[in-house]
Amino acid sequence: MKRQLKFRDDDSFVIVQFSDIEMIDAEDWDPDTPKFDQETKETMEKIIKAEHPDFIVFAGDLIASARAKDPLQSFRKAVAAAEENQIPWAAVFGNHDSEGSVTRKEMHEEQLKHEYCVAEEDPLNISGAGNFILKVKDKQDNIGAVLYFLDSGVDGVNKNQVDWYRSNSHEITTQNGGQPIPSLAFFHIPLPEYNDAWNSQMCSGNKYEMISRPSINTGLFTAMSEMGDVMGTFVGHDHANDFCAVYKGIHLCYGRSTRYISYIDGKRDDHFPTGARVIKLKSGIRQFETWIRQNDGSVITS
Repeated sequence: MKRQLKFRDDDSFVIVQFSDIEMIDAEDWDPDTPKFDQETKETMEKIIKAEHPDFIVFAGDLIASARAKDPLQSFRKAVAAAEENQIPWAAVFGNHDSEGSVTRKEMHEEQLKHEYCVAEEDPLNISGAGNFILKVKDKQDNIGAVLYFLDSGVDGVNKNQVDWYRSNSHEITTQNGGQPIPSLAFFHIPLPEYNDAWNSQMCSGNKYEMISRPSINTGLFTAMSEMGDVMGTFVGHDHANDFCAVYKGIHLCYGRSTRYISYIDGKRDDHFPTGARVIKLKSGIRQFETWIRQNDGSVITS
């Protein structure tokens, strides 16, 4: 039976977002790979122990597939911390996940085989792999929150994915008597509006590299704004960015890179500790808390 996501008895629901894990599992590619793989796993274990999440999101680039000897085995290593701790989880895919011998579709099929994965099969005729919706139930078994997951490919979401989101959002809102249900959205590559959000200065956190926004704006932010359900979007991709900004009423947030922050001239040069973003929802309340848990155990409010 498929596992259900539910708010706790105190009406809270805690999500940990791991970003850009980039498991390689190929010692012959780089002698430091096993060390970095192990450090990344230990970081995830520390954060899980500190936060006791109800749900884990892997926000893309779970593996560096072009360098992985066996991409599916690397994927299994990437999600092992969630599986071993028996925590429900789901993944969206990033640009590095399908650069090797395994397609995004095969990667999505692999995640669905895992015991604690709660992702759904792809809808028909929608671009990408790993587009699905999860609902978090409250104590009365009503839908208390909705989580949207989209495949942002290598250059942002497609227009048909935007239409898919809009259609499902409308249906869920209609079923709720016309009242939008508090929602979050997860994908790998930031929206074009992330750049506008940073420039608005209504933000907190770090921006140490260019925002790798898509070349074409397919209207996802506009759709979310019009539908009125999504409170925040959460991405990865740009390792040295971890800011969270409020733009036109929607929080546009980066995670914190979990494996490394940056490489300079082939050497690791982290501007700040690796870690994860944490998101805390409250049933019946249209808002959320978010912070970053660093690999040393410290917390950064962002």
